[in-house]
Amino acid sequence: MTEDLRVGVVGAGLMGADHIARITNRTSGAIVSAIVEPDAGRAAAAAANAPGALTFTRIEDAIAADAVDAVLIATPGQFHEPVLVPALEAKLPILCEKPLTPDSATSWKILELEQKLDRPHIQVGFMRRFDAEYQKLRELITSGDAGELLMLRAVHRNPSVGDSYTQSMLITDSVVHEFDVVPWLAGSGVKTVEVKYPRRNDLSPEHLREPILVLMELENGVFVDVEMNVSIQFGYQVATEAVFQKGLARIGQPSGLQTWKDGKFEVAEHTSFVTRFASAYDVQVQRWVDAVRAGTLVDGPNSWDGYRVALACEAGVKALDGGIISVEAPERPAFYA
Repeated sequence: MTEDLRVGVVGAGLMGADHIARITNRTSGAIVSAIVEPDAGRAAAAAANAPGALTFTRIEDAIAADAVDAVLIATPGQFHEPVLVPALEAKLPILCEKPLTPDSATSWKILELEQKLDRPHIQVGFMRRFDAEYQKLRELITSGDAGELLMLRAVHRNPSVGDSYTQSMLITDSVVHEFDVVPWLAGSGVKTVEVKYPRRNDLSPEHLREPILVLMELENGVFVDVEMNVSIQFGYQVATEAVFQKGLARIGQPSGLQTWKDGKFEVAEHTSFVTRFASAYDVQVQRWVDAVRAGTLVDGPNSWDGYRVALACEAGVKALDGGIISVEAPERPAFYA
């Protein structure tokens, strides 16, 4: 492909607007050719950052107008399936923000539809795989330089969340990322999930019981604990510590300007995922664009990965009520080998 890839962005909220600016200003070989957004105000605001982009209220209309070569889905998860189906039927390459769909049953339907095509067309937006620190940690694990991996310890902390954030979203909107990146790091799927409740944070919204500790056993015997904490006030922090036979490795500590002043040492922390993973998002979208232009279509987690995460999330939501919950997955279709 010699001309710029025409990308239709579906959803012009926080995530969609961020991707529109990214493709327009920082991605080579692509343009935003269409914005699909039913809210006229959002659509107009997003279009101001995408010169020449057409606006539509439905993905079907953008496809019928031959306005797109590929689709980036940035709507909330419950709206993914209605976009994925027509996009797949049109044989369009797709970058779909997490989750693939909100549950394993609908994710499996998407897999069945995709397998009617000649190759995988969906890349799922688990951007942590494109973060430089995560990539370095994975390289260390696979190299064996520190011996066998024994445990992973992760923290996922938000300063606060809104009233619309529910108890199950601790799993489906937050730990969902760990359910993808942990198996990717360790080279093994999630076998069981358990949730423990420490002392409740009185600063949490009244309807939430948190923080929580999510315990995973992987199929290769590696154990994982994830502190999920959404009311910690100080900032946004995602960090991981790997325990090996011969040492430790840690990623996700804050970097930037360090100051010594008034008898204190300070270093700024991120306040949202947008800044913490800005570079990862840039790399993810650029690699996806390059893959589509090269004809390979996917360069990252595919819809099978999205389906496995949906299974783990369902186990995690069940585990909120207690018990050790098994994650039962069918054999991976050869289509995704």
